[in-house]
Amino acid sequence: QVQLVESGGGLVQPGESLRLSCAASGRTFTNYVMGWFRQAPGKERELVAAIAWTGGDAYYADSVKGRFTLSRHNVKNTGYLQMNSLKPEDTAVYYCAAKIRGGTDYQTWGHGTQVTVSS
Repeated sequence: QVQLVESGGGLVQPGESLRLSCAASGRTFTNYVMGWFRQAPGKERELVAAIAWTGGDAYYADSVKGRFTLSRHNVKNTGYLQMNSLKPEDTAVYYCAAKIRGGTDYQTWGHGTQVTVSS
């Protein structure tokens, strides 16, 4: 059973940056896809970015393309979401999630970390 723990959220001003971390534990993560979701108040949860743990093409939502970047540290079993040029509309709770590669549903979720972009 994969367990995920996010960290790195906080309060920043528009234009600033944050890096979210997702620490995975519990089993080998190499056959998984890591996804980052976010949910703003009153809105549905949306997929922001995703990538296979072993690498390859990453998916980015149009709203974050060019500003957010996925990366991972294989030894630390940790994935990262670098968020640059943050906007107020990026304010949300961000969740790290994992699914088996080739699967449709994300089965494992972290507890979420709050990101607030405000002047």
